[in-house]
Amino acid sequence: MEKSLFLAQRITAMILAPLAIIHLGLTLFAVQGGLTATEILNRTQGNIGWALFYSLFVVCAAIHAPIGLRHVINEWTVMPRRWVNALVIMLGGVLLLLGLQAVAAVY
Repeated sequence: MEKSLFLAQRITAMILAPLAIIHLGLTLFAVQGGLTATEILNRTQGNIGWALFYSLFVVCAAIHAPIGLRHVINEWTVMPRRWVNALVIMLGGVLLLLGLQAVAAVY
């Protein structure tokens, strides 16, 4: 299981890195160009490409973050591993649900 989690976190990191760079780069470019959040949303709303981009971003973040948090909690606490596992699975589910709801609301 540890090897699978290690691989999942590394693969999601490789996907998240370019997505985060694109997201931050385009956001900075748009804001420096004088666009407001409303204007940006008006341009991206209804665009399937952006919906897919951010859906992938959300799915990867919902996998990546709980795995890292699992390691931190296991190192810093004496909480039983099954509790830690249950906690981070719930966290991942919440991140996934809220993130995909945000994508759907913008799309």
